[in-house]
Amino acid sequence: MPSNPKLTWEPIRLQLRTPFRIAHGVDETRIAHWIRLKDDSGWGEGTIPPYYGISSEEMAAVWRKAAQSVMPFPERVEDILAWVGEDGPAPARCALELALLDRLGKQNAFPLYRLLHLPEPKASVTSFTIGIDTPESMAEQARKVPQYPVIKVKLGSEDDEARISAIRKARPDACLRVDANAGWSLPQALDMVKRLAVYDLEMIEQPLPREQIAEMGEVQAATSIPVVADESVQTMADVHALGKAGVQGINLKLMKVGGILKGLEMVRASQIYGMRLMLGCMVETSLGVTAMAHLSGLAEWVDLDPPLLVSNDPFDGIFYDSGLKIGIPLRNGIGVTLRD
Repeated sequence: MPSNPKLTWEPIRLQLRTPFRIAHGVDETRIAHWIRLKDDSGWGEGTIPPYYGISSEEMAAVWRKAAQSVMPFPERVEDILAWVGEDGPAPARCALELALLDRLGKQNAFPLYRLLHLPEPKASVTSFTIGIDTPESMAEQARKVPQYPVIKVKLGSEDDEARISAIRKARPDACLRVDANAGWSLPQALDMVKRLAVYDLEMIEQPLPREQIAEMGEVQAATSIPVVADESVQTMADVHALGKAGVQGINLKLMKVGGILKGLEMVRASQIYGMRLMLGCMVETSLGVTAMAHLSGLAEWVDLDPPLLVSNDPFDGIFYDSGLKIGIPLRNGIGVTLRD
């Protein structure tokens, strides 16, 4: 590789403050990847949980090809998707795109949302996530954060109703969202939406496995609580299928769909069906989460709390007030800097 290559990358092992259990498994660490364009002109992040089955080498192959490209970096937003291409894992393409957008924002003295002609970001309240544990432990975690008005509860195993019941008793004031992470079967989901109706839930996220899109529509038809697709939203075809099935919302994640530009295309498609938008993320650094926060002016819900869950985030970017209203720094590009 040349002594001053077009881009470099390095892994960052993120340490979770507490072990984080969801229906897919339990983690204490996650591996993020920091992408830096030549002369630090733009930064991006590529991070994906292990249950997606994507290796770091698959990600690096995309960046290695880009580093060796003779094509100059694009000078217009509309040329970025063609420069990045369609090959390789979505989070690797996302990292490249974020770095190229960050570069153009800095070069043109625009924050990312202005570069993309998006509404000004909103000071939305993000949810605070509680991973799967015993009902008593989850209730205690909810009780310890009385200042957080919105709590997202991970479900998808035995005793799910007991978990919600305990948390609701501990926090009768809280707005509760539940996320099964594809952990229920259709019969379980149809049963659970009836049993959970008494707990005043704001939404039920991804009750079924990714490929069961028509069945997600059946779950939605059985409840007035919005069903929000997450793992089922990875392509434009998924958005159309979910809309036709009658699912009320989608959870957009940049790493899952390949970046902001693809994501915005999917948002526009979802609006055809009147679907509601949630902004989410993987367990990422503030680099990726801040990039997503630039889209908050488009969204009804935000779930952007990973910087609160990670103990060694190397970046300074998105910030939170005492009640978890989000804000982004007034800097050009994505707007993150390295912590001192």
